[in-house]
Amino acid sequence: MWEAHRGIHVDQSELLCKEGCGYYGNPAWQGYCSKCWRKRNRSQPDQKRDTGPCPSVEGGKPLTFSKFEEKKSSEMSRRVNTMKRLFGGSRTPPKRGSEPADTQSVTSSAPQKSQPVDFTEFLKSLRKPSTQVLHRRCTAFLSSLESQRYLPVQKQSDLVQDFYQSIAGHFHSFPEEQSAPMMEHIEKLIMTRLYKWVFCPDSSDDEHRDLTLQRRIRALHWVTPQMLRVPVGEGRSEVNDHFLSAITAIIGMDAKRAPQDKLSCVFKCSQSIFTALASSNPEPANADDFLSGLIHVVLKANPPRLHSNMQYIIRFGLPHSLMAGESGYYFTNLCCAVTFIEKLNGLSLNLTPEQFEGYMQGRKPEERESPVSEPESEGLRLAKKNRELLGEIEKRQERVALGMREMEEELGKWVQSVHAQVQEIKAKAPLDVISTKS
Repeated sequence: MWEAHRGIHVDQSELLCKEGCGYYGNPAWQGYCSKCWRKRNRSQPDQKRDTGPCPSVEGGKPLTFSKFEEKKSSEMSRRVNTMKRLFGGSRTPPKRGSEPADTQSVTSSAPQKSQPVDFTEFLKSLRKPSTQVLHRRCTAFLSSLESQRYLPVQKQSDLVQDFYQSIAGHFHSFPEEQSAPMMEHIEKLIMTRLYKWVFCPDSSDDEHRDLTLQRRIRALHWVTPQMLRVPVGEGRSEVNDHFLSAITAIIGMDAKRAPQDKLSCVFKCSQSIFTALASSNPEPANADDFLSGLIHVVLKANPPRLHSNMQYIIRFGLPHSLMAGESGYYFTNLCCAVTFIEKLNGLSLNLTPEQFEGYMQGRKPEERESPVSEPESEGLRLAKKNRELLGEIEKRQERVALGMREMEEELGKWVQSVHAQVQEIKAKAPLDVISTKS
């Protein structure tokens, strides 16, 4: 994927799913999109993805809530029936016309005339009688999943994705511009409640991976934009401001709870990078330039819990947000950037192994001029810029002073010329003053 002479290069075909479905793949799914990855795993029931004391799949069928709830006490039987209704679509005991009525009620729960423009309006709409079925299903799902906190995170992810698929099936008759925001609101409602249970859980190695990645990025503080072949100009404040906005956006991802909100931070970061590249280069930025800029931003920002945030989006985000569109493209590039940082070596930066090791150990190789540390480099760059500005101001002052002197000389010459002309006229035609006697 990477070419030494170019610095960083990625073929756009390598970002797509290995299955050839046309959606974006992801290194976390071994190059597959989320849909093909789950289909591939579920087609291999003999392969165990999680170990532990939790219940397993029986009979090669997908994991359901009822298998777990049957082992609970009798007080949980009501939740079992609720979840059976949630995924089964039928009621117990059955009533006449109940299944079509339930499906029709959930479908009608989406606003017909106007779509909620924000999450607050969506929450208000759940209080209406027409949306009570949807509200009950979300509440039942949250109650059941919160009672299953001991499940491995991958099984929790499967249950959440199954819930998304179940709810999305009832909006298939709606246009995408109406159903997509509804699903995003439902995702935010669900994951805001489940965040404290499923983000960086104890059943995963996310915390260890976060610390490892953070130490790796900290050790690469000496990598400069020039080494990454980022096409940015030197000393341009507007370019630095755009990169600073990108750094702020990627750092702010950790403060968000919903996967869509975290993806929005990635989107803002990527947009700021494209703006910075456009400000420093008249030619449009290509994919290689963007990826180089994204790697530079990640190295400069060293975002907190970056691995956990990415895994959280992968596990619990809406599939259509990761498989297609601008958000999916930007997030796929972020995963590629992190993979590049983890595997970074001298060849990736056009350095010899000795030079790379020297930088990693804190030594400044003699063969290549580069700042020892990023903060010192920034300070020297700002000092150089200030000196250049002072030099320009001094030149302006000299030009103004020279202009004033020239103007004074011209004014003196003009006064002398006028005085000489007056004297010449007086010599040619002298004035005789005749006094009158009274």
